[in-house]
Amino acid sequence: QVQLIESGGGLVQAGDSLRLSCAASGRTLRFFTMGWFRQSPGKEREIVAFIMGDGITTHYSDSVKGRFTISRDNPKNMLYLQMNSLKPDDSGVYYCAADRDPSRVIKGTNDYWGQGTQVTVSS
Repeated sequence: QVQLIESGGGLVQAGDSLRLSCAASGRTLRFFTMGWFRQSPGKEREIVAFIMGDGITTHYSDSVKGRFTISRDNPKNMLYLQMNSLKPDDSGVYYCAADRDPSRVIKGTNDYWGQGTQVTVSS
C-alpha cells in the first residue's frame, strides 16, 4: 500500500510561481512512475506531467510545457512540481499519482492517489 500526501497549493496571482510536493510512504517508490494530475470545476481530471522511476524520463502536457517542471527525490520518497508563470487556467485541484505500470499513470487508472491540493490563480 502507498500513501500520497500533497502540499504546497494556495492562492496566487497570474505570473507567480508555486511548488507542489507529494510525500509518499508505505513503499520505496523508485520502481513507480509518478505523476501530477489536475481537475478544474466542470472539467475532467487531466494529466499534467509524469516522471519515470529513473527520475530522468519525463513528459508534460502541452498546456504546461516550458512552465512546469516535475522532479522526484527517490531516497526521500518525494515528488515535486515546480510551476512558473502561472495562469488562471492552471487553477484546480492537483493530485499526486503513482503506479508501477507507467501506462496506468498515463491513462489515469493508477492504483494510488493523493487527496489533492487546491491551486487558485487569480488574474
